[in-house]
Amino acid sequence: GRSLLLGSPAHPTDGGLRRCVPLLAPVREVTVQPVIASPGAPYATGRGPPSARDTSLRRERRVDPSHLRRTAPRARLVEAGVISQQTADNIQHYYNNKGGQSQNKLLVVFGILGAVLVGLGIILIIAHNWDELSKISKLCFAFLPLVIGQLLCVFTLLKKQDSTAWREGAAAFLFFAVGASISLVSQIYNISGDLSLFLLTWMLLCLPLIYVMRSSVASLLYLIGITSYATQAGYWAYPHTEPWYYWMLLLLMLPHYYLLYKKKPKGNFMIFHNWIIPLSATITLGTVAKHTEELMFIAYISLFGLFYIIANMPFFQNQKPRNNGYLSFGSIGTVAVLLFLSFNDFWKRLQTNHLKITEIIQSQEFYACIILSALAGVFLYLQKRNKSVTNTKPIEFVFIFFILTFIIGTMSPIAVVLINLLVLSIAVLTIMNGIKIDHLGILNYGLLIIAALVTCRFFDTGLSFVIRGILFVLVGAGFFFANFQVIKKRKENV
Repeated sequence: GRSLLLGSPAHPTDGGLRRCVPLLAPVREVTVQPVIASPGAPYATGRGPPSARDTSLRRERRVDPSHLRRTAPRARLVEAGVISQQTADNIQHYYNNKGGQSQNKLLVVFGILGAVLVGLGIILIIAHNWDELSKISKLCFAFLPLVIGQLLCVFTLLKKQDSTAWREGAAAFLFFAVGASISLVSQIYNISGDLSLFLLTWMLLCLPLIYVMRSSVASLLYLIGITSYATQAGYWAYPHTEPWYYWMLLLLMLPHYYLLYKKKPKGNFMIFHNWIIPLSATITLGTVAKHTEELMFIAYISLFGLFYIIANMPFFQNQKPRNNGYLSFGSIGTVAVLLFLSFNDFWKRLQTNHLKITEIIQSQEFYACIILSALAGVFLYLQKRNKSVTNTKPIEFVFIFFILTFIIGTMSPIAVVLINLLVLSIAVLTIMNGIKIDHLGILNYGLLIIAALVTCRFFDTGLSFVIRGILFVLVGAGFFFANFQVIKKRKENV
């Protein structure tokens, strides 16, 4: 054994032992006997084998090594006084939420996919044995998906209201269940009707689902549904029906889009809406054309101008270009329409049509032009009232210049020259903007506009092949020179 004297100056390092042993007045010496365990006595300490409680406690004390790697540096920073304990807790909370968000996204995706697959599977099973069922059995099976979907939504609202996966999955299942029930009941009782009326009824019944379930999947499916209704009624069933209800249905969906912007402005559902809404409006606007179709070019230029102005609002400016569908539709749509009108044939036909003022004012195309041009003008004013002219984007004022050019084109062939100059100006301003902000993508986009304009003139003019070849060589050299200058500038700034 080994003898230790408590409080002896010869043992300055025995403070920990003094704290462990009670200090009694008559006791001055403590003897520690070594314990030697023999190979045959695994529990020589006298405590016996570990109990179940000891094992569970030891298991509870086991810590994840990755957690230690994350917490150890923060603990050292707190001890050193670099950060406070509150800051360390905030960092821990951030990493915990970051890991949970990726798991929630997977749950949402698989939940929606599972709901759709289950719904389609039920429909296929019923369809396989449909002819052998009685009318009552068919009716029961027709309402079965609808009942299941409603029960899922009720369960979600009562028990899983905070779960995005449950809300989106249940809403998607009920959305398809409504359409399946309508179609099956119509087939059982031979209820006549066209596809546009079926789609309109389906979308009207599913509209409350967007707000009750707070479901963005239902909103996206709703957008696809009303677009299908508009194309069916406006293109394929024309002139028997016209999709006037589309615009009302689109407005009824916009409050959910606004709420999505407020709660999750950079979420995936917001990005999908940023692309599908302008795509839907672009497809459906063509259904307005009836008698004075020439006015639709003003309507489309104003619509694309509105998209472009919206894309340059403060919120969308902070988005990546691939997340900003308004920017792509506004810019590419404007350039595409102007390139189409850069040919002389349209302006010749416009002058020979001799449109009457009374006919123009009474047409629905005229009202579409007025509404879209007014909206674009209001948004442009709101965006530019507190900004300098130097912050002007290349395409923001194009819809105003095009309206003036269109009026001139009804009287003079010089309009085709003005359109070509307008396209060239957009290209030059885009190139200058790309050089200014040191962005190769914007720079090359401006060069592509020039290349497209030269290609159009290649087929439209009577220039010799030598001059056409020289023009293409100049455009190619411009591509090389502009990109070389930007890359050289980047290297000099490094």
